[in-house]
Amino acid sequence: MAYDRRVDTPPQPLTTGPDPATTGPRGAAFLLAQIGAHAAARFAERVGQLGLAPADVGLLRMIATQPGRSQRALAEDLGVVPSRVVTLIDNLEGKDLVERRRSAADRRNHELHLTAEGTRTLGAVSRAAAAHEDALLAALDPEQRTHLSGLLARIATEQGLTPGVHPGYRNRD
Repeated sequence: MAYDRRVDTPPQPLTTGPDPATTGPRGAAFLLAQIGAHAAARFAERVGQLGLAPADVGLLRMIATQPGRSQRALAEDLGVVPSRVVTLIDNLEGKDLVERRRSAADRRNHELHLTAEGTRTLGAVSRAAAAHEDALLAALDPEQRTHLSGLLARIATEQGLTPGVHPGYRNRD
């Protein structure tokens, strides 16, 4: 008498849990990228209503925190070639937000200063940035927001990122 040894049950998967093909990436790095892209797009929308691009905002902030810095020093802080800063500053100067002044110490250099309109605009940007952060972090209480900020700062430091400087300046044409 012969026995049929076929098994009619389907093979069992080697792993258990949700199928990665249907659930998508779930790691912290992906979530940081996803939230970062979302946050950047929403911030660009908010400052766009003020007639600015996110890069403009970063430059205004940097000039405001150190008035009189040279274009060359700004380029070094941003990690870009000086000619790139000239183009960025030309744009802000055309909007009457920044002015170049000849350096009294070295007439070959230009010192950068906010105009009165630049100062007013930066105030509007600060209000927009606060509203942006509140909307983005609405799911967290104040203690969680502080904790998240601390953790992200630790990651940024460990990765060698320059505090207060968006790495996107290096990628812009």
